[in-house]
Amino acid sequence: MSLAQVHYSSAAPGDEGAAGRFTAVGPGVSGALLAEIEPLVRYELPGGVPDRPSDGELRSLPQAFGYFVLSDGSRLVARSAPVRDAGGAGSGVRFHAHAVHVPPGVPLPGDRLPVEAWRSPHWVAVTPGGAIPDPLALPPGPAAVSEGLDDFAVSRGPWLAAVLADLRRASDAEATGGRPVVLVERQCADVARWLGLASVTLPRESAERLTFTTYTRRPVSSASRVVGVLPEDAAEARAAGLRVHECAGPSPASDGKGDAWAATAARVWRSRSPELFGEARQLPGEPFAAGPLAVTALCAGVMLGPDERAAAAGWAADRPYALDAKRTGQLVEALTSPGIDDRTGPEFDAVGRLFGALEGRCPASVTAPLAAMLVTEAVRGGNGSLELPRRDAFAGPEGAEVAERLGPEILTELADTVGSRPVARTVQLLRVARLLGVDGTESLPGVVGRLAPALLTETAASASHGGPPGFAPALLELLDEQFEVRTALLGALDRVAPEDPGAVARFLERVALPFTGTQALPHLRMCAEVPEAMATLGGDRAAMWHRVLRAAGVSPFAEPLVLRTAAGLVWEDRAPTVEEARLLLDAATSDAHRAAGTWARLVDAALGASAAAGASAAGTPTAGTSTAGTDEAAGLAHDLLRGFPEEIGGRERAGLLLLVLVRELRTGAPEPGWAERVRTLCARAEPVEPALRERAHTALVERLLAPDRPGVELYDFVHGEDAELIAAYDRAARTETVRARLRTQPAYAADCFTVWTAHPHAGRAWPPVAAALLDEILRPAVRGMPAEAVAEVEETVGRTGSSGRADAFRDWNRSSALGRLGRRIAGRVRRG
Repeated sequence: MSLAQVHYSSAAPGDEGAAGRFTAVGPGVSGALLAEIEPLVRYELPGGVPDRPSDGELRSLPQAFGYFVLSDGSRLVARSAPVRDAGGAGSGVRFHAHAVHVPPGVPLPGDRLPVEAWRSPHWVAVTPGGAIPDPLALPPGPAAVSEGLDDFAVSRGPWLAAVLADLRRASDAEATGGRPVVLVERQCADVARWLGLASVTLPRESAERLTFTTYTRRPVSSASRVVGVLPEDAAEARAAGLRVHECAGPSPASDGKGDAWAATAARVWRSRSPELFGEARQLPGEPFAAGPLAVTALCAGVMLGPDERAAAAGWAADRPYALDAKRTGQLVEALTSPGIDDRTGPEFDAVGRLFGALEGRCPASVTAPLAAMLVTEAVRGGNGSLELPRRDAFAGPEGAEVAERLGPEILTELADTVGSRPVARTVQLLRVARLLGVDGTESLPGVVGRLAPALLTETAASASHGGPPGFAPALLELLDEQFEVRTALLGALDRVAPEDPGAVARFLERVALPFTGTQALPHLRMCAEVPEAMATLGGDRAAMWHRVLRAAGVSPFAEPLVLRTAAGLVWEDRAPTVEEARLLLDAATSDAHRAAGTWARLVDAALGASAAAGASAAGTPTAGTSTAGTDEAAGLAHDLLRGFPEEIGGRERAGLLLLVLVRELRTGAPEPGWAERVRTLCARAEPVEPALRERAHTALVERLLAPDRPGVELYDFVHGEDAELIAAYDRAARTETVRARLRTQPAYAADCFTVWTAHPHAGRAWPPVAAALLDEILRPAVRGMPAEAVAEVEETVGRTGSSGRADAFRDWNRSSALGRLGRRIAGRVRRG
């Protein structure tokens, strides 16, 4: 069918108020469509064009070639070109637009793409007097715009990937109404060549959606998906936030990396192989998936980057039957080429997937290069995430060659004890050694000896992420593959467990190691029992102790270290209570506790219990002296001192002896010199727990305030010049218990008078305290006694001391009475 043609000319110079007019309109083009077409075909001269350009200047002006979709679904292919005014040479410039209207659903002649008509010889610059050929009816064969595309693509190498990526996005069906992609070129023909590249690169339906104009001065208001502008108009487009590619300037800072499809397409163009786009579209996959194009390019010998190679390997791994044997071999050869030195982790991962997909489906000669590349990367590249081949992949001569090359490197690194090696790296080396048949028996004990603590360290470091640590899957595969490694590693972990059983338990909770075989592994079994024991027994630590100890499967007498492991699991960084410590102590002999080192926990329990008991009794020292917890702690301390005389020393020994002495002061008959021993033991136990010090001082001063205390102990105390002890004595003497005894027991009051007056020159700390107690504690008590009780006090003082002491009491008491009488007289005088 014949397509309607439209001609439009701008107004002649001097025609004020007229922009232009349609000079010829073919049949079927309505007035409404003409109103829509008119702004599309208007032409605006570039800036700086002289009013009367020369012929050369006129020929150099850009032509606007465009393809538009109209509101009724029809399309318009148009060319607007500057022409000289009718006045001839030296006249002004007008423009003439020639357009072809294509109805909805009608293909272009020859099923061509619009951009192919760019160089059609049938575009005219004047309104014809009669019918002219259709500019879209091109002769058979490649259109003129296709000529030289390879050279153009090479010349635009730095921009290729980024521009192709944007043209692909602009061609998307959902991009209708989006903002245009702006191509900045000095020649509008080069914009057409970009569109020619797109028509070859993109699928047909995508290329047909690309509306465009090769030249405009108003890119922001353009309705086309792709627009071309001259360099002087690029700033407006950038300021408006459009995607601008300045292909007429210096190379861009970014070349579109990150889009594997676009990067692959750019490499195909630079290799002058555009026919590969058609071949790639014959392979399964999404239209713009990088995989099919990358596979096609690699099989054709095109060099690609790591992201594109990864895309090719990943695509082939997902579709192992999509390629024939020849192309599969070509792909493997391209991926394993020794000239490639920029491989990345994702590329190796994709190659590993490809190997897994091809193994068993292709001859070993095809897959062997992939296997060799993977294990070489595992050893030399340190990629711990690789999916390794199976062992039978290295059964042939290729495997022997790889083993000969990599075996010494593996053994050297495994034997290296300098620095730390990540768990994933050690696991990978052990797995590769087995794949290649490398004998590492001699180095295995040292390897697992370093691997066991590294497992705990890395697991603790990844605790915040939750779930198994990253090395877990590969580790479990290693243990499943290699019985000797599993046996050695489980044994090493079992030996490590007593030192930090909590860390081992947390590791086993996140990594389920297989130790259900015949190995004893008592410590690992205890650590594995903890989660269920905690879930069922809760906070009952005594019950947990029994359950965890039973899980070991061995007696503490035969394997004392299970005591340390069990204690570490149940109490970890806490000290047991006295009752729990007694349970622990009774579980085995002192020799077993000595071998396990658990006696130290028992010492902590005794000292910690004394502090807790003292803290609970704070503020009521006399009432707390009979606390059962203190007696139990003292009993535990006594047994510990007897059971571990060589192990317990220093401040711990002094603290335990202090506990025992406190109990003796309260309930028994301590050895003479106990006042001095309290001071000495407190000094040796530094830094002594404040509560234990307070309990020791309280027990001492309460004993010194008792009527039956030995005089020599009191003398040692008074003359010891221990201000802290004397202050404790002062506090105890002021308690209600002592006050009541003074008021009701004349003999006790007499004894206190004797003590508090007996040492007037005993240093600096005692005299002021004794004087204050006489005046503030004893005097009120004597004042409240009946006369016969006072007489009894005086008589007792004289009998137990001397006549001079009795006289002193009478003088002291009389001064008190005179003081009361004087105060009464003074009061009467004031009232008078």
